[in-house]
Amino acid sequence: MKVEEYQVAQLYSVAEASKNETGGGEGIEVLKNEPFDEHINVPKEPLYANGKKYTTGQFTHKIYHLKNKVPKFIRYMAPKEAFEIHEEAWNAYPYCRTIITNPGYMGKAFELKIETIHLEGQGNLENAHSLSPEQLQERNVCLIDIANNSHVNSSDYKESEDPVLYKSEKTNRGPLKEGWMSTVDPVMTCYKLVSVNFVWFGLQKRVETLIQNQEKRIFTNFHRQVFCWTDKWYGMTMDDIRRLEDETKQELDEQRKVGCVRGTVAE
Repeated sequence: MKVEEYQVAQLYSVAEASKNETGGGEGIEVLKNEPFDEHINVPKEPLYANGKKYTTGQFTHKIYHLKNKVPKFIRYMAPKEAFEIHEEAWNAYPYCRTIITNPGYMGKAFELKIETIHLEGQGNLENAHSLSPEQLQERNVCLIDIANNSHVNSSDYKESEDPVLYKSEKTNRGPLKEGWMSTVDPVMTCYKLVSVNFVWFGLQKRVETLIQNQEKRIFTNFHRQVFCWTDKWYGMTMDDIRRLEDETKQELDEQRKVGCVRGTVAE
């Protein structure tokens, strides 16, 4: 898809995925969804990637209620407050920064930062996030191919969300066959920089590794959905998206009160 198409595709899919992850007292609560600029909802650090500074966009603040979505060994050790995760995001598309914290329990001892720059092309940029030489030495690069089913957990696989099988009726895009990244047009890449800090003696390395692996799992499943939902979001405008987000907030508030736990559960 084109970079400008992905903005709508992502926001539509976030709304739909949020509903799929919410129920039974758990899931996503939207506190804020409003514009930001250099005076309102300002991020702590400037938004900067690929040689450019970003100063305006949409700010969201969400709470994730996650007790049954974390590994059992953490569930048994930690109190209720540990499972209320706050997400603050500054979407200055094509750049976005997301900060995930646990202020009620971990405080400053935990922070997960996800920075994304969305660019045309096949993922060939070596330093899309303008990292320093020292940061580049620490960075591990992971290529996520959404059409490679070997990257998908068996418990996550859905035939309806398999890009190898999906063909869009509205755009005639797909199915994605082997080597698709070098042959399809249009094509774009989401360059994601994931930084995690979890300060807990004896558990730090284990939990940081677990979080990185879980983020890879989430990115893989989410972007398979984004592509396989093409006919649902294609043709929508940003006004349509804002209306959908308002409706989704109300639906999430109701969904958390009923039913059973839904969506991605830690293995």
